[in-house]
Amino acid sequence: MKPVHVVGGGMAGSEAAWALANAGVPVMLHEMRPVVKTDAHHTDKFAELVCSNSFRSDDWRGNAVGLLHEEMRRLGSLVMTCAVPAQVPAGSALAVDRDVFSDAVTAALTAHPLISVERGEVRSLDALLTSDDANVIFSTGPLTSPSLADSIRNLTGEDSLAFFDAIAPIVHADSIDFDIAWMQSRYDKEGPAGDKAAYVNCPMDEAQYNAFIAALNAGAKTEFKEWEKNTPYFEGCLPIEVMAERGPETLRFGPMKPVGLLDPRVGRRAHAVVQLRQDNKLGTLFNMVGFQTKLKYGAQEEIFRMIPGLQNARFARLGGIHRNTFLNSPKLLDSTLRLRAEPRVRFAGQVTGVEGYVESSAMGMMAGRFAAAERLGRAIEPPPNTTAFGALLAHVTGGHIGDGKGSFQPMNVNFGLFPPLDAPTHGPDGKKLKGEERGRAKKLAMAERALGDLDAWRTTTQ
Repeated sequence: MKPVHVVGGGMAGSEAAWALANAGVPVMLHEMRPVVKTDAHHTDKFAELVCSNSFRSDDWRGNAVGLLHEEMRRLGSLVMTCAVPAQVPAGSALAVDRDVFSDAVTAALTAHPLISVERGEVRSLDALLTSDDANVIFSTGPLTSPSLADSIRNLTGEDSLAFFDAIAPIVHADSIDFDIAWMQSRYDKEGPAGDKAAYVNCPMDEAQYNAFIAALNAGAKTEFKEWEKNTPYFEGCLPIEVMAERGPETLRFGPMKPVGLLDPRVGRRAHAVVQLRQDNKLGTLFNMVGFQTKLKYGAQEEIFRMIPGLQNARFARLGGIHRNTFLNSPKLLDSTLRLRAEPRVRFAGQVTGVEGYVESSAMGMMAGRFAAAERLGRAIEPPPNTTAFGALLAHVTGGHIGDGKGSFQPMNVNFGLFPPLDAPTHGPDGKKLKGEERGRAKKLAMAERALGDLDAWRTTTQ
């Protein structure tokens, strides 16, 4: 059997290769690193995490991304399997030591007898489409090389859209001043290990906050090239200084919101709070939550040391910014992620118009499963749109939420993408539900429906 070519060894490519190989289909996995370097990666490992180390909420009962975690586990996800030995404390979120995680993914892929790895840049689609039965999955992600991006545009006749995705700084734990900062999860919410203090919290009073906002607004920023200046940001990953420009209170209602946190020094809530989340298993590194930035390095060190508790901070990594690209997928891709103009080609991951590690991985799993079924001569049936997988596929392939003008923008998984379901009006005890209780009950009902439908779909596609 000829191998399916998977281009790109990130989260989506790793999952696509794993799904194919475990279905009995040989894989040639192409990764250009370290032959060609990118603006964001630091290693040649598969599934390297270049931004946050968090896969976000792991609560499948009340959070759509947690539901996606559970669906991925039920389909044998490599990412979810490798997250287990790499997990670090993060409250109810699933966060990992990025090196332990990528080491585990790399070891699994290179040890699989049906997966071969080829290092080097794939510069065009034509290089792999050398026969009528060729089958290719492109999962090159937001950092697709310029030559390959040009090849895709030439084939599709569409200009890919683009946006900026910023990287948050990482701080050495022993440089945090815990006479000022304290450990607490918002609302003391327990994580999987029962921890209620997974985040470092750095408080600000009103004067400190106003000075910080003024410094962000005045700080030196990265200057973009002419062709980058009109590139829109993804609203779910805005640089902190862009949020500050939108108004002095924006950050207090965003990543610096103080609600659910109590400063133990004074016994009351601070005016604003900067949170840091553990970044490695040793607990020696913490990343600044929501602090993606395009500030220049010197400005970052100066401004971020204005934060109480970080006045002596040592940075293991400063923030950065790179350009992301994604396809106009509803127009270009069919319901199984095949390119309409060239059915031998599938796309997977963030380039399809999903946002986030987990969503990218999920699209890789789907592309791999679809390609495996096709190669093995089996019927291809996408998962129901009542599942998290199906909801994401619907967004990518035509069920997206537009702005009334037909535009397509990246989307995290969320319950708004699922078919509606009437909220339960009464609890198991017969008591009438009100407000937040009814909202939680509705999410639980949608999650239970999703897992039931996924299990039924899985039995028909194995």
